[in-house]
Amino acid sequence: MTPVLQAQNVSKIYDMGSTKIEALMNVDIEINKGEFVAIVGKSGSGKSTLMHILGLLDTPTEGEIILNGINTKGMTEKELAGVRNSEIGFVFQSFNLLQRTTVLDNVILPLKYSRVPSSEWEKKAKDVIEIVGLQNRLKNKSNELSGGQKQRVAIARAMVNDPSMILADEPTGNLDTKTGEEIINNFLKLNSQGKTIILVTHDDDLAKIAQRKIMLKDGCIVK
Repeated sequence: MTPVLQAQNVSKIYDMGSTKIEALMNVDIEINKGEFVAIVGKSGSGKSTLMHILGLLDTPTEGEIILNGINTKGMTEKELAGVRNSEIGFVFQSFNLLQRTTVLDNVILPLKYSRVPSSEWEKKAKDVIEIVGLQNRLKNKSNELSGGQKQRVAIARAMVNDPSMILADEPTGNLDTKTGEEIINNFLKLNSQGKTIILVTHDDDLAKIAQRKIMLKDGCIVK
């Protein structure tokens, strides 16, 4: 298999003046194309820090993140932002949608920072909105949607640039059980189509849907 993402000897230390907090210590991870991986751990285990580093939202104190064979160490913030936009689709627990903006425009947003010609934006957005089953909600503003519909918009937005991987942080955390199951089915469908999914969660039951589980404790991989 082809590695999409590699974390090599990654550590993260927060300097709090007289105190240093070791959030991650010597973490090594390799995720292959088409895998569905769950990163699990209790609160304080380091999984949120790891998610931010894997998603290039933060940089490690030590170690390297390699995405599709490209070492991101030493990249400027502008370069990292470009890689994030083109290679990583994010799905957050709190949806992170523009509330008074339509479904279509929310999904188009990442394309505005891509190299995709503006003439293609609407078609690409409509294609992924149809995949998540919201083609009849194109003109609805996100504050007019249910929680499950908002998360499906977030999934469509994550997909629109055809990223190398989708990184989902507690994607069902704000949803009821039935709606959460619908969202998980969306991820399973995407994975069956070849999408690489990384799911970050504290919920062991949710993690069971993944092909592989990485467990963190006190900043280290323990299983």
